Amino acid sequence: MSTLEIVPRPSITIIGGGPGGYEAALVASKFGADVTLIERNGIGGSAVLTDVVPSKTLIASADSRRRVMSAPSLGLEFDAHSVKSNIELIDRRLLRLASDQSEDIRRGLQANGVRIVMGQARFVDRHVVEVKTMEGDVEEISSDTVLIATGASPRELPTAKPDGERIFNWKQLYAMNELPEHMVVVGSGVTGAEFASAYQLLGSNVTLVSSRETLLPGEDPDAAQVLEEVFSESGVNVISRTRAEGVTRIPNGVRVELSSGGYVEGSHCLLAVGGIPNTAELGLANIGVDVTETGHIKIDAVSRTSVPGVYAAGDCTGRLALASVAAMQGRIAVNHILGDVVKPFSRNQVASNIFTSPEIATVGITDAMVKSGDYQVDEYMIPMASNARAKMMNVTEGFVKIFARRGSGHVVGGVIVAPRASDLIYPLSLAVSQKLHVDDLAETFTIYPSLSGTVAEVARQLHKREQF
Repeated sequence: MSTLEIVPRPSITIIGGGPGGYEAALVASKFGADVTLIERNGIGGSAVLTDVVPSKTLIASADSRRRVMSAPSLGLEFDAHSVKSNIELIDRRLLRLASDQSEDIRRGLQANGVRIVMGQARFVDRHVVEVKTMEGDVEEISSDTVLIATGASPRELPTAKPDGERIFNWKQLYAMNELPEHMVVVGSGVTGAEFASAYQLLGSNVTLVSSRETLLPGEDPDAAQVLEEVFSESGVNVISRTRAEGVTRIPNGVRVELSSGGYVEGSHCLLAVGGIPNTAELGLANIGVDVTETGHIKIDAVSRTSVPGVYAAGDCTGRLALASVAAMQGRIAVNHILGDVVKPFSRNQVASNIFTSPEIATVGITDAMVKSGDYQVDEYMIPMASNARAKMMNVTEGFVKIFARRGSGHVVGGVIVAPRASDLIYPLSLAVSQKLHVDDLAETFTIYPSLSGTVAEVARQLHKREQF
């Protein structure tokens, strides 16, 4: 008589309830793991509660106002200047949406059997995590493996301390009772550009202080040029090649001291100067996890740290500060833990979007990679203004650009600058990840008229005629 051997369920502890954590938890629970998720602030993490969801909801309100204000150019007659931005209502709505999204994620996790523990986690050893709960209790949680997905927090300047009233970091913007008369944004990266665009569209005067020569350093230069022109035309004052030496309160406003000499005054100031990883309180030294000088956790292409059985995902790794990347890294980690088929993380397949107006979406290799000589490509770009649907919508800025590997014709990258570029980039993202040929895009039906028609047209321009 034979007996059945009971194989225990694999156990996984996940530290952090943001995209890297909750996505990993859902995958792990789906495939039968015993999952405990630890979160110290709120389910969804900063991405849902204080960063991505609130900021993009604010931007949606700003873009709605832009469309209303531009309606007269479409033949609609009304007093566009009567469109006021009620920042209290906007903030109330975005905070409600963030809370609702957090609760939806919580319900989804619980429905899939994930145990949620609210508290601060710290490693005892590589299999044991100690949690100080919100109630003040201490609990030790043992598991086969641990995934760290603790995210990052806004970096602060020693001479510019956010107070949540006039000087803000990107977590503190959503409790205003009046629209800023003059918002000074410090930082010309993605976060700074997005908020500068949003507050200008909502009706604020905006000054952007940039330490670099151009906006969006590191992004596609053609895309950055379009945004610079849009900012110039819309009245955003960009002060480039200077740093903010300090920010202080003055009566009814703020003063930003500039490294180039002089200062700029405004009613409010937003500091958008990057983030720092939330790793200091985890006790990583207790188990020997390797970190960088900045505190980011070192990982490989399948999210493994230097310690066997300990993985990491998201902003705490310093790879790319994108919610989609965190989620992908978390899913990759769980697939590797559970022995499923794993496709290692590839930077050259990441799609990202900058939610300015117009939006800037990119995927795959970049202009900088091409110029470095690492990739031999053919590229083609068509202005969006030549698209029939764009003309109907009064869209005059933007373009579609595609990079195709020279010789093979496979799509290896692309840039789209347009309204809803975050949606339009998907066919290019699919083409990059699946190694599609430009002819695959060119020969696929598009709707006429549609903005996506320009994607196919660029691909047609990259077609190479067969020589017989």
